[in-house]
Amino acid sequence: MNRIIKQVAVLGSGVMGSRIALHFAGIGVKVLLLDIVPKELTAEEQVAGKTLQQKSVRNRIVDAALQAAIKSNPSPVYFKDAAKQVSTGNFDDNMPQIKDADWVIEVVVENLEIKKKVYDQVEQHRKAGTIVSSNTSGIPIRLMAEGRSDDFQKHFCGTHFFNPPRYLKLLEIIPAPKTDPELVGFLMHYGDLHLGKTTVLCKDTPAFIANRVGVFGIMSTFRAMEKLGMGIDEVDKITGPVVGRPKSATFRTSDVVGLDTLIHVSNNLYAELLSDTAREVFKLPDFLSQMSANKWLGDKTGQGFYKKIKGEKGSEILTLDLNTLEYGEKKKVKFATLEVTKGVDDLRQRLKAFAASKDKAGEFFRLTMDDVFEYVANRIPEISDDLYRIDLAMTSGFGWELGPFEVWDAIGVARTVERMEAEGRKIAKWVCGMIEGGHKNFYEVKDGMKCYYDITSKSYKPIPGLDEFIVLDALRGSKAVMKNQGASAVDLGDGVLCVEFHSKMNAIGSDTLSMISRTIEKAESEGWRGVVIGNQAPNFSAGANLALMLMAAMEQEFDELDLIIRQFQSTVMRIRYSSIPVIVAPHGLTLGGGCEMTLHADRIQAAAETYIGLVEFGVGLIPAGGGSKELAMRAADAVLEGDIELIALRNNFMKIANAKVATSAFEAKELGLFQRGDKISINKDRQILDAKNLVLELAEAGYRQPAPRHDVRVLGREGLGVIYAGANSMRAGGYISEYDEKICQKLGFVMCGGDLTSATEVSEQYLLDLEREAFLSLLGERKTLERIQTMLTTGKPLRN
Repeated sequence: MNRIIKQVAVLGSGVMGSRIALHFAGIGVKVLLLDIVPKELTAEEQVAGKTLQQKSVRNRIVDAALQAAIKSNPSPVYFKDAAKQVSTGNFDDNMPQIKDADWVIEVVVENLEIKKKVYDQVEQHRKAGTIVSSNTSGIPIRLMAEGRSDDFQKHFCGTHFFNPPRYLKLLEIIPAPKTDPELVGFLMHYGDLHLGKTTVLCKDTPAFIANRVGVFGIMSTFRAMEKLGMGIDEVDKITGPVVGRPKSATFRTSDVVGLDTLIHVSNNLYAELLSDTAREVFKLPDFLSQMSANKWLGDKTGQGFYKKIKGEKGSEILTLDLNTLEYGEKKKVKFATLEVTKGVDDLRQRLKAFAASKDKAGEFFRLTMDDVFEYVANRIPEISDDLYRIDLAMTSGFGWELGPFEVWDAIGVARTVERMEAEGRKIAKWVCGMIEGGHKNFYEVKDGMKCYYDITSKSYKPIPGLDEFIVLDALRGSKAVMKNQGASAVDLGDGVLCVEFHSKMNAIGSDTLSMISRTIEKAESEGWRGVVIGNQAPNFSAGANLALMLMAAMEQEFDELDLIIRQFQSTVMRIRYSSIPVIVAPHGLTLGGGCEMTLHADRIQAAAETYIGLVEFGVGLIPAGGGSKELAMRAADAVLEGDIELIALRNNFMKIANAKVATSAFEAKELGLFQRGDKISINKDRQILDAKNLVLELAEAGYRQPAPRHDVRVLGREGLGVIYAGANSMRAGGYISEYDEKICQKLGFVMCGGDLTSATEVSEQYLLDLEREAFLSLLGERKTLERIQTMLTTGKPLRN
């Protein structure tokens, strides 16, 4: 089905509606956002002499909701001006305008009768063929479609976004009985390609897939902690990143989402799932009912499972005791399992350790995960015919690194089933049949493709749609070309190599730099078409290995540090001046050295969610991996005839001095970190394939190796005078410390080309030498070492 979505109408401007509208605006789609007309004036409107007929009053609800969303943190848009794509109105005056919409998304209150009234209006004004969908999370899609025209029903579907829509990747697609299959295919593809979503096809069952399983998991957690006599701090410690879950874990997540939402979904499921053998799990525990009565609903009411208070030492987070419903100080959590897994980077190995542990943390893990394993296996085919959809829903909707069946694989399917059977649990027949048939896992990798166990055929089948992606996990075993401790080179096919980092936080060290240089050399000498530098970890790179630099500096090993910086500079210049195209694919945190590496690519293929910047200033340093040189060079290149050169220099100087980090790839373009020709992948899952295709595009266009620059215009003393004076006035005004001023002077010296009597053209290598010397001199300063030490131990910058 060929459709172009130019304009979307979003009906309902609440938390979800306003943010869905802004997410569409962020990808360049025009949006009409509508809501109800107020029934009475506010006190302020009465004082101002306004009437219910005035537009500002009639649109008050929608306008206030939109502004609240725009100001929310984290931002629901990729860049501020995106919000200009949204126009507002109300159901009474502006519903006729939906005739211009290609897609109408209903996001009104979860009440079937109210939704039907809205659809009555939609039927009057939509043009034939317009997509109509509902963001409902609990009302059956079939009930909303009943009684509608044939054209409406053919083009009606459930599209369940997760909050916040920009950041949570799941988009559940739920067809109604008469939904056109071609429309379903279109929505699955559009959500993936344009909205950056993991689209999961769901059946029209209560709460669909993610909320059904996710809320079951939360309620099961509540029961397990009561059974084992555990507290909130303990549970959140062992249901967070250590087991591959979000940092907010169980209770912090509940506070952020809102306990009213959790209670609403749980109550609905308890009421609707009359034949579900696990129905009692959804029954609210007493503490949750009491919290609801107390209006302790989480962040929206100022307290929930946690409460933030101001004390003598500043803000403090208190934890609720579920037995007494009183708040107290957070407790330190100690379990032997946490000590055992502290140094284990591999998630699957950590999960094995939890499953085998004999302490209370291990007991809790087994109890809660066995509940989930039993539940999801027995929900097939009720909520999904295929197990991979359940995993996709949980990883993209609830932020699990591994879905339930992937976790089951990690800790061992057969041994887990044996234990569960011994405990009297009801194991799904198909799981037992899978094991009896000699199949050990729910997933296998075949010919570089991830395959899932298909229950009907009792064999492994490729996960549909994965042929449109490159999954490095699936390629790493059979397609690795070279490997060392910090990185590896993987064959992406079609003559393209990928350098993948695999150090902690993808920190850049000598091994990483060596692998990049060796891979480029291999590509050049053996006729490969190009290289991608990218990975599919949570973050591209947190920068250079600060701990190693601190250790070397404290031991006064400056010759070794000099060699490391030279190697870094040499590597980024190798990226820039190779004879084959090199594409860097940043995503997530791309800081310091990760940013510098990105700046030297032939082209950048960034994920939309890329948080990139030169942050060295925060630890008392300046960029020395080509970053200071690059921004000085870009400032010079940005100056047109007749421009004031100092403005461009000052702007780029401040990007480094303020340690500015772009909050999206779009903002990175606005900051000048990304340039013309650099591209953005809205869906991060597509990024490596997009980067590979960009390599091929450059190669096929006749890529030519660029020549090193010797014509970089620097301003010398003219620029230094302005930068030094500016830094001095900032210190005098109390905005920066004396040491900050010193770092500013070092950075200014590099970006101005040193103490030159007049503007001069210099080479890139000249600037690289200056930034290296400045970097090393700062590493010799006690205050810089204190800043690095503080950052490594606390994660926060020190202003000394």
